[in-house]
Amino acid sequence: MNMFKPQYTITNTLATNMRKIGEIVGELNSKVLSSTVLMNMERDARALSAHSSTQIEGNPLPLTDVKKIIKSKPEHIRDTEREVLNYNKAMLMLDEQIRAGKISKLSNSFICQIQSIVIDGLINNSYKGEYRIEPVFVNDPIKRETIYLPPDAKDVLSLMSDLVEFVNAKEGEIDPLIIAGLFHKQAVIIHPFIDGNGRTTRLVTKTLLAELGINTFPLFSFENYYNNNVTKYFQNVGVFGNYYDIAETIDFTQWLEYFTDGIIDELSRVKSQFPQYQERLEPHHKQILEYIKEHGSITAREYAEITDRAKATRIQDFKKLVDLGLITTIGVGKATYYTLKTE
Repeated sequence: MNMFKPQYTITNTLATNMRKIGEIVGELNSKVLSSTVLMNMERDARALSAHSSTQIEGNPLPLTDVKKIIKSKPEHIRDTEREVLNYNKAMLMLDEQIRAGKISKLSNSFICQIQSIVIDGLINNSYKGEYRIEPVFVNDPIKRETIYLPPDAKDVLSLMSDLVEFVNAKEGEIDPLIIAGLFHKQAVIIHPFIDGNGRTTRLVTKTLLAELGINTFPLFSFENYYNNNVTKYFQNVGVFGNYYDIAETIDFTQWLEYFTDGIIDELSRVKSQFPQYQERLEPHHKQILEYIKEHGSITAREYAEITDRAKATRIQDFKKLVDLGLITTIGVGKATYYTLKTE
């Protein structure tokens, strides 16, 4: 097996983007949100991702309809609705596995599992959860001409295995941003499935991005950036010609710049979505939260020792944080203490 050896350069633009992403991630991870606010933001982000990723592939449903479908989960559905529900189901599964720490290494079976969820009920079952054994062609949707011939079916498994090996071997050696970006474009180039390539690739990439340590992963919809200019996305992620003629000369640099631009754009959107109350927390509220983060909990007596606020206002400080859903009360009377709310 020959491990994938991508060509790319860490340009000034790419280095700046990576640094900026690190700064925004650090800023987002320092924020504390109530469980209710988080739940609502996660739900909206999933709907945006399902809408964007399926619309990239031609699904006409507007975001308002996507939100209704995800919420109501109707029994009798058209293919356009099934695409959205499948994508949402895959995101829920991935989020659960990421939270539980179940995704340690990328594998062919994991990639095929995602594709099987994405295309469930949409194409013949023989194409579900299996790499293709037939040729495929990539056509220009406007000119209706073939613009790219992916690798032969006989080479798909070895090429995907090379890519998977690369991702796993380079973990901790190459920045996870670069690994996720390289995976994304190379998977599109290989085109390993008869159907569901784009959606599957974007979901696996999303999973790899969780390695960045983005605690706000479920709020993150990088598909939204691509959907805002689908033509630009296809121009950057795709290649033209015959795979065997161009494979040795593909340079990933421009794609990586575009890819990181998209992540900055999306992280900035998430940042702007954080509720305004976050900015209204007074220094003494943040002092309580920081104390709990450091010590695991805080009592009324401990708070009295680190602040000069009057007893009545200290009680109100705890009440505000409880009302916001940021901390929870445990015990009664003198045995009462407060911890961060995790549910």
